[in-house]
Amino acid sequence: MKLKKQVTVCGGAIFCVAVFSLYLMLDRVQHDPARRHSAGNFPRSQISVLQNRIEQLEQLLEENHQIISHIKDSVLELTDTGAISPSGHLPFRSANGSWVLPFDGRPTFLSVKPLDCQFALARRSQTDLQMLDVYSLLSFDNVDGGVWKQGFEITYEPNEWDDEPLQVFVVPHSHNDPGWIKTFDKYYNDQTQHIFNNMVVKLAEDPRRKFIWSEISFFAKWWESADVHKQEAMRKLILSGQLEMVTGGWVMTDEANAHYFAMIDQLIEGHQWLEKNLGVTPRSGWAVDPFGHSATMPYLLNRANISSMLIQRVHYSIKKHFAATRSLEFMWRQTWDIESGTDMFCHMMPFYSYDVPHTCGPDPKICCQFDFKRLPGSRVNCPWKVPPRAITDANVAERAGVLLDQYRKKSKLFRSKVLLVPLGDDFRYDKALEWDQQYFNYQKLFDYMNSHPEMHVKAQFATLTDYFNAVYKANGVAPGTRPPDYPVLSGDFFAYADREDHYWSGYYTSRPFYKNLDRVLESHLRGAEVLYSLAVAHARRAGLEGRYPVSDYSLLTDARRNIGLFQHHDAITGTAKEAVVIDYGNRSLNENFIQCVDPIFLLFLRYLVLFNPIEQERLCVVTLLVNSVRVRVLTEDGQTLPVQLSAQWVSAVEMSGEVYQVCLFVSIRSWILKKASFKTYTLSCFFVQASFMARLPALGLAVFHLYDSADSPMTLRSDTLLRIPGRGQNDPQEVRVQIQFLTYGTRPSKDKSGAYLFLPDGNAKPYLQREAPAVRVVEGPLFAEVVAHYQHFQQTVRIHNVPGVEGLSLDITTMVDIRDQNNKELAMRLVTDIQSGDTFYTDLNGFQIQPRRYFQKLPLQANFYPMPAMAYIQDSQYRLTLHTAQALGVSSLASGQLEVILDRRLMQDDNRGLGQGLKDNKRTANRFRLLLERRSEETDKHPVDSRSVSFPSLLSHMTSTILNHDVLALPVLSRKHGVPPMRTFAPLAGTLPCDFHLLNLRSIQSLDTHSPSPYTALLLHRLGLDCGLEAQNPGFNCTTTQGQVSILT
Repeated sequence: MKLKKQVTVCGGAIFCVAVFSLYLMLDRVQHDPARRHSAGNFPRSQISVLQNRIEQLEQLLEENHQIISHIKDSVLELTDTGAISPSGHLPFRSANGSWVLPFDGRPTFLSVKPLDCQFALARRSQTDLQMLDVYSLLSFDNVDGGVWKQGFEITYEPNEWDDEPLQVFVVPHSHNDPGWIKTFDKYYNDQTQHIFNNMVVKLAEDPRRKFIWSEISFFAKWWESADVHKQEAMRKLILSGQLEMVTGGWVMTDEANAHYFAMIDQLIEGHQWLEKNLGVTPRSGWAVDPFGHSATMPYLLNRANISSMLIQRVHYSIKKHFAATRSLEFMWRQTWDIESGTDMFCHMMPFYSYDVPHTCGPDPKICCQFDFKRLPGSRVNCPWKVPPRAITDANVAERAGVLLDQYRKKSKLFRSKVLLVPLGDDFRYDKALEWDQQYFNYQKLFDYMNSHPEMHVKAQFATLTDYFNAVYKANGVAPGTRPPDYPVLSGDFFAYADREDHYWSGYYTSRPFYKNLDRVLESHLRGAEVLYSLAVAHARRAGLEGRYPVSDYSLLTDARRNIGLFQHHDAITGTAKEAVVIDYGNRSLNENFIQCVDPIFLLFLRYLVLFNPIEQERLCVVTLLVNSVRVRVLTEDGQTLPVQLSAQWVSAVEMSGEVYQVCLFVSIRSWILKKASFKTYTLSCFFVQASFMARLPALGLAVFHLYDSADSPMTLRSDTLLRIPGRGQNDPQEVRVQIQFLTYGTRPSKDKSGAYLFLPDGNAKPYLQREAPAVRVVEGPLFAEVVAHYQHFQQTVRIHNVPGVEGLSLDITTMVDIRDQNNKELAMRLVTDIQSGDTFYTDLNGFQIQPRRYFQKLPLQANFYPMPAMAYIQDSQYRLTLHTAQALGVSSLASGQLEVILDRRLMQDDNRGLGQGLKDNKRTANRFRLLLERRSEETDKHPVDSRSVSFPSLLSHMTSTILNHDVLALPVLSRKHGVPPMRTFAPLAGTLPCDFHLLNLRSIQSLDTHSPSPYTALLLHRLGLDCGLEAQNPGFNCTTTQGQVSILT
């Protein structure tokens, strides 16, 4: 009763304060002299002010109503459960078996303005090409097209260019992978540095020569080693327009697995380097090798002031369809764009590859004859057995005519008489001889064409922007503007197939260990960026700038570049050689931009600093390893926190813990538990897990004191139930969500699954093992969990007893180890009764949601898509979202299902150039959050799957954020004398609207590479919300502000 009275008094006091505050505000509004106007004659400005004040009052009333409701609910819950502690201490177990924790004392509310929900409901502008509709239209029949195997025969009339000559822009390029068959350094030393050294000399020989370059990671490495004369010569080529930097990212990023934080970060790193060293900004995007293309990329390039872009790896049937309708150039618009503000002009290359045989025209046999590196005597030749011939006065007329025929046929696939012809391949132009072979022979062809008016063609070397500017000029529009009658497209280009049923959907999961590591390091990098920027700003404001170690900035720069390097389309994809993958890992882990945290807290006095890297206050459970069961945790002001102790397990049935006997049977919803035998263990006590609940400030630091103390009522040990295999039976029990594990094999034919391709041998088969799994249940005041041990994986499902976001979803971790398997892929399938039909939703790069559809006309592997952050299914009542902490492949092969590929072990190459299978698997933890949401009654009655655009709920956004940004624990050794001078650091003066995500707070590099400039980049992402799902209390004060943020400097 004492606790009940305290809560009631507290609630009454808050209510009185709230009412009195409202009274004062009303009194202020009533007596404001500015509102004393006669006979209701109010100017419009005053009416607007009055309306704003009324809205503020309504908001305040709503917030106070939320507070009072939560207080009331807390009091009723305590009363109904008979939650009276026998000893008067908290936490304790109530009469109905639930745990009662100390009252947090901070009522919270959720207040989302209706206008902030309108974006998701607004009508979208119509597009000419919606990729889901294109997929529905196409038959994907792969008919032999003749010389253009995946296309069709192209014809033209000879006089079509009489009135307007054909403009041909030949763009020399060299695609340099920053790691694939060789490591980054090996490629640079063997080939790339020679490309740059030759470039400086050979481009300067003739001002008509042009070239493009994209990978700034390589260029920066060359620049740092080049002497001042080479640097100046290179700068001159760039400023004169002979050499163009395209896209300008640190790498040519993967677009399937990469998170948009890392995509933006590597783009900023490249652009900042170019601006600082060369004073240039890229104008065109170039992406010839990513294995499929995301709609996120054109948006990011658009925001980076790039006006045009090029893509290459698109499903061959889509290329054929777009070529037949002359839609290979289009305005790429975001599916969620209400108007046309996100439009990006995009050129899709029409043929199989970006190499020379597949770029001059539809016939690779002929085009290969104009790749002059393949002249007789070279190490490379033409597979079609007809070699190139050097251009001479004797054959130039015939050769020019043959080449022009290919140019004309290719131009028939486009809407303008301006033609792009890339001229290059992987690591081309590393020898001076090739520069001469290509440029001399092509210049002879161009001179002949241009000097014969009857050919009606003007051919030249060009940069990518030269081509795009010519297209805009031919159509009479400004750069980046939609030419008349050019189509508008929305959607993306996954999954990619280059031939037959060879879908590149395997790399969505390949090497999940490194995909998981990448996401962890991204979160650490972001945390380091934020803390560093805040620390420098704090030091400057306090006049201590000279004492702050800004020299550490170089470590931050190295970390950015190494994580940026891993976004390369052969790195995060898991498609590089084993030695190269190890090199990527060493680069990332050797950069100590955040020191690895020792999780062991010893008996003597220790302090713990927790950093909350997200932009909202956070109420969460923190788990540490300690070597004492008598641990006590205190807050900065001396308040003792509830602690839950759990055993540290060394195997499925062996724990490292105190001698005790399991005596409690625990039932956790959505899991089937069987009658179990109990076993008593007598083991030595060394390490145990200590978990406590902490409230952390937004982007701030909180200090906690851990010390060895006699057991207190606030320290409780978890109850554990262990089910021994084969010791009992249980009747079947229906559950709402069933988790199944399955395996895929690879087909027995010549073509098999590999690092890139997913070529299964049929439908998945249930995962089977001879013995039943060992299952244990751990239960306590802060969390309860079920752990099931199988031969090749261990699954942990945990429920947190925490108010707010962390307690509203299931925490699922699947530890996978398939190192003893051959040609097997392990999948996890969620089976529900949600009536989702053939529609499901996946995210693109953690940035936006793309609706998907299961197509029976396509093979199984074609229905898998990348899932960097989440996927969900829904019907008119429920939405089930699987959040992920690492990129994996996902599908929905039947109504009510979601299926995720967890790991792949494949013994052979899939003939895409790697020359290896996937045999370097590691024991990998795949982390998920499973969130079930109910649709509110106020939601409109239109079918939820009828829209081409979808958004996560606010709760879903928050769940993804906490999953991908763990609290960072920083242990502090105690001093010999006194207490360390530490206190809580809360950098935000106010709360950030909860529909905003602080993507990064990034110090800008100064001219000195080793120190920051006075400027900091603040990257904010306003989230699109689906407000049609029932709102839940997030555990902190959550409001929206119609897109307005106050920033005080």
